[in-house]
Amino acid sequence: MTKQLLLGQVLSFDGNPFETEWASVARHIRHGGVLVEGGVIRAVGEAGDLRAAHPDARVTDYGAALISAGFIDTHMHYPQTGIIASWGKRLIDWLNTYTFPEESRFADPAYAAQMAEQTLDLAVAHGTTTLVSYGTIHPASVDAFFTAAARRQMRVVAGKTCMDRLETTPDFLRDTAQSAYDDSKALLDKWHGTGRALYAITPRFSPTSTEAQLRALGDLWRERPEALMQTHLSEQVDEVEWVKGLYPQSRDYLDTYEAFGLLGEGAIYGHAIHLTAREIARMAEVGAGLAHCPTSNTVLGSGLFDMPALAAQMRVGIATDTAGGNSFSMLRVMAATYEIAQLRGTALHPAQLMWLATEGGARILRQEGRIGHLGVGAEADLTVLDLSSTPAIAQRAARAGDFWEALFPTLLMGDDRAITAVWVNGQLQPQPSA
Repeated sequence: MTKQLLLGQVLSFDGNPFETEWASVARHIRHGGVLVEGGVIRAVGEAGDLRAAHPDARVTDYGAALISAGFIDTHMHYPQTGIIASWGKRLIDWLNTYTFPEESRFADPAYAAQMAEQTLDLAVAHGTTTLVSYGTIHPASVDAFFTAAARRQMRVVAGKTCMDRLETTPDFLRDTAQSAYDDSKALLDKWHGTGRALYAITPRFSPTSTEAQLRALGDLWRERPEALMQTHLSEQVDEVEWVKGLYPQSRDYLDTYEAFGLLGEGAIYGHAIHLTAREIARMAEVGAGLAHCPTSNTVLGSGLFDMPALAAQMRVGIATDTAGGNSFSMLRVMAATYEIAQLRGTALHPAQLMWLATEGGARILRQEGRIGHLGVGAEADLTVLDLSSTPAIAQRAARAGDFWEALFPTLLMGDDRAITAVWVNGQLQPQPSA
């Protein structure tokens, strides 16, 4: 196996900057290197030391560019790639107008394959190396996504979206409690742990599932606890009220999942904006994860996620929520995360933003130390950032007094032009054509 030595600035973490002072856990090496062999990171350190220790390694020198763990998008819908940036009023209006008609097209395996390839191309071009995606009700949509990811050797998470409630789902996009269980189990058996694929049991959200379906999916998760579980929670105020009417016996929105066995470590709840104290306490207690979707939350007027409070209590990652969100870029998501936290009264440090996009995402996927981590033994998914990618960013970075001040303009203003290179499983990915 060929050793690859990547040189540049290096950023890594050995702790959580929301639980302790960021300066005590962030590790920046100005002239650093990462040694990759067999799809795994073998060493991280000073460039000179690594060159001397591994004279046989093939060297790629990225100069002043920053080598980071690859970005992890913890909540997105690849079947919605084609409708990104669609005008809409509120969540339910947007789903009925754009999402459901588009998802119906994924009954065609060829269309699903085309969109899976396109989505992963866009994600990699923006520096994302792991996506956590919903499929549609069609098993072929999940097969297409995992197949496309396997060709790239990408570690991804996906699941068949389940929705069977008669009064809230269109006829052309509805399964049953039994077919949701059977299809999900078959897909889980086929894909979970195959290559770098991970399966997530996926009820869309409580309003589109009957109690029978939620119970069936909870039963499946009890039978197969190694899988993940993903759904939506408390995205909009009117949605929370809607759930109260559909589940009058439930204590709160989270209880509509908890009552059927859909709460636990490995659960990923998208949005989670309008939470009660009980919901926060229970999710923290069991080790559930939250996927913050700041660009989607602003585009659809959903509300302001309380990152300063929640990240100190539980597992939190960040996400594009394609296509409710308006960008494939995790840099744009980091900027929006910063902006929303400011509205909540906290200025997040650049170290905290980078941690959320890498290590934080790995934690909610139960993949700590494996992905999103620039350390020995981690899978070699890497993103290389040009910290002077545009004239506006370059002139600001040139005035920086330290590394963090030089990094922040890219987090606030960067896009795919900042992506110098992406490595997936130790393999350099082709750059998109101009």
